[in-house]
Amino acid sequence: MGKILLHTCCGPCSIYCTKTLKQMNIDFEILWYNINIHPYMEYVSRRDTLINLYKDTDIKVNVIDDYGLIEFTRNVVQRENARCSFCYETRLRKTAEYAKANGFTGFTTTLLISPYQNHELLKQIGEKLAKEYDLEFIYIDFRPGFRQGQQEARDLGIYMQKYCGCVYSEESRYNTPNPQKPVLPKGCEYPIRRNVCVKKIENKDDYIDLLLDADPSKTSIYKYLNDSDVYGLQVDEEIVSVAVICTISKSTLELKNLVTKEEHRGKGYAKKLLKSLCGNYKQKYNKMLVGTSENNIPFYVKQGFDKYENTIKNYFVDNYDEEIWEGDLHCTDMYYYSKDLKKK
Repeated sequence: MGKILLHTCCGPCSIYCTKTLKQMNIDFEILWYNINIHPYMEYVSRRDTLINLYKDTDIKVNVIDDYGLIEFTRNVVQRENARCSFCYETRLRKTAEYAKANGFTGFTTTLLISPYQNHELLKQIGEKLAKEYDLEFIYIDFRPGFRQGQQEARDLGIYMQKYCGCVYSEESRYNTPNPQKPVLPKGCEYPIRRNVCVKKIENKDDYIDLLLDADPSKTSIYKYLNDSDVYGLQVDEEIVSVAVICTISKSTLELKNLVTKEEHRGKGYAKKLLKSLCGNYKQKYNKMLVGTSENNIPFYVKQGFDKYENTIKNYFVDNYDEEIWEGDLHCTDMYYYSKDLKKK
């Protein structure tokens, strides 16, 4: 099998699909083309969420940026109950056209992860278009991963839509009382919403071992811990990520430590905790500082700490008894960046 094109309806639905294709050793790229999504800001939110989700990965996202309100509504008016057929065929036809023009051998779609979509119709349309364009339509029932993919999206804190996409589905969201859940295939469950909250931690000493993962010196930690506020991101009944915030002045704070338990890393918990704290502190403070090693600068810049303040030369050499290493990087200097909490 050569390279295939994965038509993608949104970021959350793509997560399990892309992982599955990688596990199957299938070479693929993503295509964004969704003229059904309305209104415009909803279209933008879903498009940009997808782009941002993969911008630092090896997965290429191709974008056909067509907000198709006029085309979509003209083609479904007075046959609204059959709109899904037009919606499926229009998006998959454009996918097949793009695949054929750009050297792909086949195509598939993330619509196949949704238990709310008509799989038989999708398969029928996909196979018809594959024959027409001399391609292969790869039918994969991604639905058993629906629950997993939705939970991973929540853990990452990315935008998650509340309806399928078109204005008719948005109307149904509000005007259909007690809608029936679709029948799911064996092995597929509805996503269980996890209870996620931020809470202030009073028993600070209980988290010393976790804080040492980010700052490997008890002496260093205790220099700021007692005069700082400690917050934890609690998922269900477990604190998975911890942040230490110290007041510097009437207008400025410093993030002294931010760490996530090893088994929960890569799920966006630290980002979620930091975003929540910045949102709360902006009511009273103007700026938050963070001192970090060179290795972690990209993470903090992405979280809005985009103003360079200063560098403390040999900080990690002068203040720690042992050498500090992060992977292959020998940490020597401390770099300070700041975030404008009032900036929109």
